[in-house]
Amino acid sequence: MTFDDYDSTVQALEHGFSHPRILVLGDLMLDRHLFGEVKRISPEAPVPVLKLERQSQVVGGAGNVARNLAKLGARVSMAAVVGRDADGDVVRSCLAAEAMDADLILSVEDRPTTVKTRLIGGHQQMLRIDSELAAPLAPSDQAFLTRSVIEKLSGGGIAAVVLSDYDKGVLTRATCRTVIETARQLGIPVFADPKGSDMEKYRGATTLTPNRSEFAILAAQAGASDLPLAQAGLKVLEWLELGFLVVTRSEEGMSLIRRDGAMDVPATAREVFDVTGAGDTVISALCIALCAGLGLPDAVRLSNVAGGVVVARIGTAPAETSDLLLALEQERTSRPGKALPLEHATKQVARWIQAGERVVFTNGCFDILHAGHVDYLEASRRCGDRLVVGLNSDASVRRLKGPNRPVHSQDDRARVLSALGAVDAVVVFDEETPLNLILALRPDVLTKGADYTEDKVVGAKEVRSWGGDVRLLDLLEGRSTSAALEKLSR
Repeated sequence: MTFDDYDSTVQALEHGFSHPRILVLGDLMLDRHLFGEVKRISPEAPVPVLKLERQSQVVGGAGNVARNLAKLGARVSMAAVVGRDADGDVVRSCLAAEAMDADLILSVEDRPTTVKTRLIGGHQQMLRIDSELAAPLAPSDQAFLTRSVIEKLSGGGIAAVVLSDYDKGVLTRATCRTVIETARQLGIPVFADPKGSDMEKYRGATTLTPNRSEFAILAAQAGASDLPLAQAGLKVLEWLELGFLVVTRSEEGMSLIRRDGAMDVPATAREVFDVTGAGDTVISALCIALCAGLGLPDAVRLSNVAGGVVVARIGTAPAETSDLLLALEQERTSRPGKALPLEHATKQVARWIQAGERVVFTNGCFDILHAGHVDYLEASRRCGDRLVVGLNSDASVRRLKGPNRPVHSQDDRARVLSALGAVDAVVVFDEETPLNLILALRPDVLTKGADYTEDKVVGAKEVRSWGGDVRLLDLLEGRSTSAALEKLSR
């Protein structure tokens, strides 16, 4: 993917996009995850028994948009509704913990805080429980919330508005039209993620970011169902008086539609694990990038990269600045997405563990990859859900193996390892041993060949100390790099 101004995009990211104040208005909810292990079926009914091990809770819906914006450097004002209940208190605490302005959040008596509870066995979602009242607010509450938002906009300092609609009743037609009209008069752009069947309520917004099914509704209401996407998009622009349109198309990437033409952006995700929250990330990255002055095509490209980052994870998780900088560098240099610097590997491993996945670590030079290596790496991967390979740097290999090694550079070795399906991440280390790397990553399982004893395995004691496991794996006989090199030298 080529950016019109790659350097400006990177600089904007590194400087938090100049920290604009962005107001997010929409359906706020609490995402609760219950993680555990399933080993048996209940004797009471033919259902699995989840043995609860831990739980997490974060703000979702419009709150996930706010979190994405905050992680990218925005100062966020959140306008929404929660119930006057314990879950509402948790939502406020979560927002406060991330330094978001919650002054425009209204607590109401007649509806509960929206909560989505997901039960996850291993890393498989088993069930989702929704607690909500998807209906318009009481007229007095709706009027109070709308009036509060207008006062906030009129007070100055707001760079943009995001309407995060999950069709739960906060974003009525009257509220949307009033906010959009006020923002236009004040020169404030409005970004909307549309939901439901009433698309006319977004008339006059700067842009909409529909997915394919939402765009189909828009096209139908604009009388353009039978037209190709770009032509149908033009009809939607004219009908709703939008500035431009960004359509997210899952594995096909995204499309930017303007009156002067259209641009398709291919998807960047190499693997898709969970699309939860991807639309929130896309609209957040698009909004903050435009607030920082990036050109529209580059802002769309960046939002596409951000979406690719989050779909490669399990659960609702925002894209952070470091994630996007790494993804941009990988796109620019065509480096394999699994080769990570330690800073990014540490965060990725923490996310996997947070999602309930069991992380395995092994290490080696892997100079000339052979069947023994592949067999060993596949066996290591079977010890858990994710495999991280610590790879000796070129200097480290020379110290261990002599001046004529390695045969292949560390970049080439990392690239080959990254091509293996059993490997989820590769981290190069320069020390004599991978101990510092193990201490930083804190894996659940450490593997080594059965030609070692556990007392000789670097990091074994440390992994055991935090409750991890050490596995000594059988090796294929007669396969080694040294033997291969000796054969070549004859």
